[in-house]
Amino acid sequence: QVQLVESGGGSVQAGGSLRLSCAASGSIFGFTTMGWYRQAPGKQRGLVAHITRGGSTNYADSVKGRFTISRDDAKNTVYLQMNSLEPEDTAVYYCNVIIGWNNYWGQGTQVTVSS
Repeated sequence: QVQLVESGGGSVQAGGSLRLSCAASGSIFGFTTMGWYRQAPGKQRGLVAHITRGGSTNYADSVKGRFTISRDDAKNTVYLQMNSLEPEDTAVYYCNVIIGWNNYWGQGTQVTVSS
């Protein structure tokens, strides 16, 4: 069983930065993608960024050039560096790992950006 624990959320002013971390426990060998999704109040959860096992990355258009996803395989951890944060980035951010047919989610971490 895989468990994902996120950390690094918080409150910042517009233009600030935060770094989210997601540590996976259990075997994630052979994962397909590791990524981050977010859900704002009243909106559906949507992709922010993901990284494949081969290292390819994909970003939502709204975060391109501001957010960077990376991973540390030795630590089974995926990161999301968020720069130039905007109030529209306010949401609960969820870590996600896909391994074969299994889809794992973290508990979520709140990011609040004030103007």
